[in-house]
Amino acid sequence: MKNFHYQLLLLFIFFSLKGFAQEADDLKLKSALSAAKEDTGKVNILLQLSDYYLGSDPDEAKSYGIKAMELAQLLKYKTGLALAFKNIGAAYYTLGNYPETISFLGQALNIYDSIGDLDGKAKMLNNIGTVYYNKGEDDKALESYFQSYEVAQKLGDKVRIATALSNIGNVYHNKSATRGQALEYFLKSLKLGEEAGDKNVIGGASVNLGEVYQELNKDDSALFYFQKSLKAYENTVDIPYSLNDIGNVYEKKGDYKQAAYYHAQAYNIAKKFDAKLDMAQSQLGLGRTFLKSKDYEAAVKAYTEAEAISLEISSKKELDSAYAGLANTYYSLNDPDKAYKYQKLYSNLADTLNSLTLADKLTNLQTNFEIVQRQNQINLLTKDKALQDLDLRRQKLARNALGAGLAMIFVIAFILYRNYRIKVKTNKLLDKQKVEIENLLLNILPAEVANELQVNGYATPRYYDSVSVLFTDFKSFTKIADALSPHEVVSELNACFMAFDDIVEKHNLEKIKTIGDAYMIAGGIPLKNDTHPVNIIKAAMEIRDFMKTRNESRADTNMARWDIRIGIHTGPLVAGVVGKKKYAYDIWGSTVNIASRVESNGQEGQINISAATYELIKDKYNCTYRGKISAKNLGEIDMYFVA
Repeated sequence: MKNFHYQLLLLFIFFSLKGFAQEADDLKLKSALSAAKEDTGKVNILLQLSDYYLGSDPDEAKSYGIKAMELAQLLKYKTGLALAFKNIGAAYYTLGNYPETISFLGQALNIYDSIGDLDGKAKMLNNIGTVYYNKGEDDKALESYFQSYEVAQKLGDKVRIATALSNIGNVYHNKSATRGQALEYFLKSLKLGEEAGDKNVIGGASVNLGEVYQELNKDDSALFYFQKSLKAYENTVDIPYSLNDIGNVYEKKGDYKQAAYYHAQAYNIAKKFDAKLDMAQSQLGLGRTFLKSKDYEAAVKAYTEAEAISLEISSKKELDSAYAGLANTYYSLNDPDKAYKYQKLYSNLADTLNSLTLADKLTNLQTNFEIVQRQNQINLLTKDKALQDLDLRRQKLARNALGAGLAMIFVIAFILYRNYRIKVKTNKLLDKQKVEIENLLLNILPAEVANELQVNGYATPRYYDSVSVLFTDFKSFTKIADALSPHEVVSELNACFMAFDDIVEKHNLEKIKTIGDAYMIAGGIPLKNDTHPVNIIKAAMEIRDFMKTRNESRADTNMARWDIRIGIHTGPLVAGVVGKKKYAYDIWGSTVNIASRVESNGQEGQINISAATYELIKDKYNCTYRGKISAKNLGEIDMYFVA
């Protein structure tokens, strides 16, 4: 059965600030930024730059959004802070990172709600609904869309109403019983979009109508609406949606040359915008087309590319399709080993995708079972009570009132004692579980952040004006890894990183994360201190010396060296926890980027530091000047080796 993705309408790029035309180029904005003072005007320029890059460079858009967020927090500029959260969320959405998207959009929604901005509230509710839809959480998506629709009606805004109607239609289309309603919502949305002259609404509603008609085998009607959306989406990040859908129609018609042409166009445009989800879907379309036209080598290449992109963005649905396509292609190539390999991967992933549905069914069964159990217990208690009443009446005839009273007192005392014992046992178990959970949380997050999460249910990102950041990685790691077994690579990395962990704890530093063979730590967070530059230099020296000793031992057994590079920079950044699942303490800002550049420009066995760090430790350590590096948006930076 064909998988339709249905275009969802988003409202990320929507604000205009006085003093700057929407068509202003980045050079003018950057020039204005360099001349701006640290006030709300500078926040607005940063937001303009973030908005400018949203469609072409999501990482750059996120970077400017974070800078706007930091300054808006310092100035307590709520409107600017909400827009910054919105733009960071929009960048994460384009990059396919949905947990981060929901976190930042939720923070923007809270601010809009607190200042009574209905327009901003409607947009954020719509965008949050779209993220939930893409995650497959239809109930949450529908709730957000209807809330957005209600707010839009209060505003009387046709674009907002049309957007909500189209997205509600998307959710209804997922259910076979409500697909007729979906078509009705899409047509209403298109009509309002055309009345308002909004190309984004026209494009989204047209895509959805085209896909409905394609399901109904009305290919000419489908192509009509897809071409309509193509015109509306011209020169935007959304155009791959329309191109892929047109390719799907031609694939269905058996015109594989045209199908491949449109899927390839979609991929090239998606790649230009670094829209990973669209890139994966385009390659899946090419894979299907090549498989049907019996160009098996091209099909393998397309499906393999789709697999790699899907793994990168953790998109299980697309990965599932890639595995199925590879299994079918290798079967057609008479390669049973590879066909079996990918069929097994496909089956395992399909089981994973179905696990949530199965879990829901089991939960419902469990709930029903518990209800039946409770009702049976009530019935038994009722019967027991009736029998006890009859017995008491008989006892009153045979025993005196004192005997009956003593018996009742004994029964009540026994019940109270039994309940007390059960309560004590339960409390001990809960206390033990609580300690285990707290210890696990402290192993993942700093104590101060973990405590804030437990007390408030969230942790607020904090700005620090001086933090030392250290990066390490191993020279030619890819070449080393290729020469060793996976077990040997992981074992060696684990031994090194465990030693680094001990060094970090010893010097009152915070381990942030590991990324492949890279190791990242910071000093001066979450609790501020003045000794972090010296502490991080001491840690760097111990890491360097540990690796020197370990390499000498490896040389004695004729094993390859693992030469390490170390880079350090000191400056301001933002640190905190984002998202609501799989919490991770992280840091953001140009300081992190510069530290990474300093490390990558270092030499093995040496501690390479920036001029900013050098100024803080030069009186305590002998350092040697070793040249400059170019840092994005900051110009050239001096570097030093620590002896």
